[in-house]
Amino acid sequence: MRWPKDPSGKGHPKTNRIYRILRRLSRSIVSIWFREINIVDDENIPPEGGVIFISWHPSGLIDPMLMHASLPGKLSMIAKHTLFKVPILGRLIRGAGAVPIERSQDSTDKQGSKNRNQQQLDSVASVVADGGRLIIFPEGKTHTDSTVKRARSGAARILLAARRKAELEGKPLPQLVPVGLHYSESSTFRERAAVIVERVMQFNPIPKRTDDEEEQDRLDRAWVSEVTDAIGIELQRASLSKTTWRERTLIWKSRSLAYAEKIRQSGSKLVKPTYAESVLGARRVRAGWEYLALNNPSMTTKMVQECEHHFEELEQRNLTPLDVDARPDRLTRIGSLKLSISWAWSAVWMLGLISWSAVFGNLVPYRANVTTIKIMKKRGADQSIIGTLKVISAVIFFPLWWIVASSALTWMLLSSASPVNEFLQLHWLLAMLTELPFWFVFILLFFWWPTSAKLHLRLYARLVVKSRQLQRWKAWKDDEHNWDELVQRQRLLAGRLVGLGGDLILPGDPDWVDPPAGKDDVESVKKRQTPTV
Repeated sequence: MRWPKDPSGKGHPKTNRIYRILRRLSRSIVSIWFREINIVDDENIPPEGGVIFISWHPSGLIDPMLMHASLPGKLSMIAKHTLFKVPILGRLIRGAGAVPIERSQDSTDKQGSKNRNQQQLDSVASVVADGGRLIIFPEGKTHTDSTVKRARSGAARILLAARRKAELEGKPLPQLVPVGLHYSESSTFRERAAVIVERVMQFNPIPKRTDDEEEQDRLDRAWVSEVTDAIGIELQRASLSKTTWRERTLIWKSRSLAYAEKIRQSGSKLVKPTYAESVLGARRVRAGWEYLALNNPSMTTKMVQECEHHFEELEQRNLTPLDVDARPDRLTRIGSLKLSISWAWSAVWMLGLISWSAVFGNLVPYRANVTTIKIMKKRGADQSIIGTLKVISAVIFFPLWWIVASSALTWMLLSSASPVNEFLQLHWLLAMLTELPFWFVFILLFFWWPTSAKLHLRLYARLVVKSRQLQRWKAWKDDEHNWDELVQRQRLLAGRLVGLGGDLILPGDPDWVDPPAGKDDVESVKKRQTPTV
């Protein structure tokens, strides 16, 4: 995993030791939580001046933690002031750079809350004007919807105040940078994530200062409203927002068809793309479909119906588009034997010291974590914060158990009253272990449990991949699936998708031009010019 380097030089706030420690913790947690993290286009971050990063908010604490781990520099983030009152969580997010913000709708003292809110925004704007970096979720709250919620005006108001202060002091203008957060499944352990840094948003110049307060207020409000509208559309574009999860799922599955067809046409071997490549593919399909829906709605509707029918049939058969695309023309015994041997080799490694250590050091807190989540679900916890609850409870349960396990095992190794110690004394080489300092053994064991867990996860991932390949091979041998018909239909659909996309200029193409701020990708999709002979 490549983490971006922090900016250095004048105008960039230094990251202090506490911040670096907490960021290292964030990186460790997200590296365990996700099996794959892609950070894309971080070169879009301006080299000078303050930066406000904006993103949608689909996954509770996981969203800011992933951005905190992935984006370079010392980051501050705005969080609802009530979160700082939560035990442990409040301390963690404050140490990670979070700053409280009080919304008027969260207080009975509306005017007092409004005044405190403005003071807090002005303070944050000063940090940004001085070159600081800020994370904001303009929707104001986390959610599980497939589309972006209405953006609030806080980000635009901070940008206005920060640019006005920077202009006054002759400093580089702060910029607004959208960030696309994409998860294969954020609340599920060992899924995939992509952090895509979009290009800097461009806006009209901020209103000039006037002596007329009412006129100044009107001009400022108009500018903030315009920027807020642009932010809302930009969040939709960066997050591949769709009205329903059905539409979003359809786009992702169609993306996999188009990807496999392009690989076939190029004559290359079909391999699973990185998650960042998958996100780009989904963005291309989304932009192309929306363009065709506007310009050829009847054809698009028919295409959608055919794709949905095909995907529904695959689901009924418990198959995926990859199962169809990856099926070889011939199923040989040698191929089956190689796959079985590969699976057995992975399984043998799972029985080693690393896996047993990982089980002893992590099974108890893992089960405690699972039980806690089940209880919270029964009590009606919203799905949008399930990932957050898992992370918080894990941060509590795992270190506590590592302390207990390390203490117990250290006592067993070093105490003369322990039968394990008596056994070690039978051999001079093993007896040397009993002479080690207590603190040294304890610290060694404490850090060994999470290390063994990471190593175990890598071994487990290999075993899971091989197990899925065995299941896929078994499905390929089942003639009830009528493979010839499935393969023919899927390749026909994939060929049509690629053909339609080939006539359009889409995101990722060399001649693609990103739409201006406040416009979605469909605004920049164009028909390719047919060369004249």
